[in-house]
Amino acid sequence: METRRDVFQAIADPTRRAIIILLATQAMTPNALAEHFQTSRQAVSKHLRILTECHLAKPEQKGREIFYTLEAEKMKEIDKWLTQFRKIWETRFSQLDNVLANLKKQKK
Repeated sequence: METRRDVFQAIADPTRRAIIILLATQAMTPNALAEHFQTSRQAVSKHLRILTECHLAKPEQKGREIFYTLEAEKMKEIDKWLTQFRKIWETRFSQLDNVLANLKKQKK
């Protein structure tokens, strides 16, 4: 049975989040990525496999090397999900501002 992964599983791991940041700047090989971590190339390859399964990274063969690029469009799922909470936070902060303004008025 194939495990179905989503973008949230991809970003759940701090190493994968760091890989995403690196891939946002340029396409990189697994060896180049591994140089940024105190881990094996095999461990980085496992993270890249998960990112690929989640459609956040895209492998492309160039000669003998495989370069990975970030599929930034997929990151919109995260933003869309967070947007609903952003609206709640903004509403609560506005309510807090009103409470604080009323408290200041009462002190005068």
